[in-house]
Amino acid sequence: MGALAGLPLAGAGWVVVTGLLVRDELLASQRALSSLRQQIAAGPPADVPAGNAVPVKQTPDAAVRAAAAHAARAHRLTTGPAWFSAAHVPVLGGPVRTVRGAAEAAERLTRDVLSPLADTATELTADTAKDGGHLNLSALRRAAPALDQASRSASDVRTEVDELPRRTWLPAVDRARAQLAEQLDRIVPATVDAAAAARVMPSMLGERGPRRYVVVFENTAEARGTGGLPGAFAVLTADRGQLAFEYFGNDTEMTDAVAPVDLGAEYTALHGHNAPTTTWVNSNLSPHFPYAARIWTAAWREHRGQKVDGAFALDPSALSGLLAASGSVRLPDGTAVTAANVVDLTERSSYAAYPDTRKRKAFFLDVARAVAGRLLGVANDPGRRPALLAALSGQLREGRVKVWSAHPSEQRELRRRPFGGALPDTAEPFAGLVVNNAAGSKLDYYLDRRLEWAPGRCVAAGREVTVTVDLTNRAPASGLPTYVTQRADAPSYRTRPGDNRLLVSYYASKGAKLAEAALDGRPVLVNQAAERGHPVYTLDLELPAGATRTLELRLLESASDRPPSLLRQPMVRPLLATVRPYPSCGD
Repeated sequence: MGALAGLPLAGAGWVVVTGLLVRDELLASQRALSSLRQQIAAGPPADVPAGNAVPVKQTPDAAVRAAAAHAARAHRLTTGPAWFSAAHVPVLGGPVRTVRGAAEAAERLTRDVLSPLADTATELTADTAKDGGHLNLSALRRAAPALDQASRSASDVRTEVDELPRRTWLPAVDRARAQLAEQLDRIVPATVDAAAAARVMPSMLGERGPRRYVVVFENTAEARGTGGLPGAFAVLTADRGQLAFEYFGNDTEMTDAVAPVDLGAEYTALHGHNAPTTTWVNSNLSPHFPYAARIWTAAWREHRGQKVDGAFALDPSALSGLLAASGSVRLPDGTAVTAANVVDLTERSSYAAYPDTRKRKAFFLDVARAVAGRLLGVANDPGRRPALLAALSGQLREGRVKVWSAHPSEQRELRRRPFGGALPDTAEPFAGLVVNNAAGSKLDYYLDRRLEWAPGRCVAAGREVTVTVDLTNRAPASGLPTYVTQRADAPSYRTRPGDNRLLVSYYASKGAKLAEAALDGRPVLVNQAAERGHPVYTLDLELPAGATRTLELRLLESASDRPPSLLRQPMVRPLLATVRPYPSCGD
């Protein structure tokens, strides 16, 4: 009897001892992956010339194999009868169940998700000197089925981790589960993006024939719906993975080149008075990027008579992220363009340095040429390519780089991803704050935006929602160049240098109804329209220098308990968004 009574105690002791070993194995697995991420982000040493990258300490597949081995050992340690019994003890078994589930999730993650990703990365970044260092498109296409499966596995693992106990009597275990969930929140969309890239990139990069794309550099110091004013642009060609820029130009060249594009009556009703389909600088008033891309590609066909296969857009903040991976570059005049200064250089200081508009636009083109050349050089260097691809992936997920294809099968893939820049077609909750500069100034460099989305009580027709928008103009009271503060809108009222004017639009969930609107606490009328099924409420707003203005919208939306997807218009200063939790319908 004494021996039998000691069995539970022995089992508990076994769980404790092996639990310490499990912790060590999971930490070792995490260290291997962290080291790999750091190596990829850093790339080869900065003093290694392009094309002569030194070997890194550990290849991606070797690092993932090491992580997988540690995770597999952790999983094996938690599969015995003692762990099974302990996990089913009421209340006390919560941490044990979480540790078992986390160990199994870590093994599946490294084996079924990260391993195929590493295998693909190894093949794509192998020495391709015989092809000039170009991306191996056939290898990417062959990897598509494995990446699709990895994407599904990542989603399955995320679901399993969600089902583990979130609050147990052991806070350290709860924190570990939360950290694993956060990692999966990053990994799952990354695997979806990788699978989509494997399906569309080979054809988009010219596997079956040459491609041509318009690349537009958006100036977010003057806001437009997709981000910023379309200024400098380039034409990019792709032929069997070989990329080249064949032309650079600026918005002045395209002033009279825009061909009308029929985007439907709904679009015309909302944006038509600003002639966006026939005016280059207003071609992206809508936040729906495919509209702007269609206008840009039609404009280039009209201007040069060339077939165009799609469009890309990026802004100086995206260039900053890419330069962090590629390294800095120097302009012909010796100016260094770096990740740290490219935003300030192109959106603030250049206006003081180059009062002459032609010289300033020439400077912008110099920046575009130099950065483009640097990025292409790194992309064609197998040793430096992983860091650049990782940086590009991050900018794509943030929507700082947007992509549209004129080929329907490719566009169906792109529009579902953040870098497709498309307004959602679903009826799920949605919140989109969009500002367009209406003053013709460059003062949006100093614009702060805050959005609060607060669901309220349930009523017979749905759920009440209150949206609060705070806009703050942080432009300095003096010292700005006239070109930055100019009022091309020629207002009939008196203004001061630094005062701004914005068209502020809120894109609501499909089916939403406006109950009332207030500006700075007073009732206000807003223009009501729609775009792609989303109600759009727009206010023409004067925003004095140093002022904050508050727009509040009270809406009635369809009943839901899901948080809204947020439209994050990419600008110099990020949107600060708060989504309040849902109260119960009885509140």
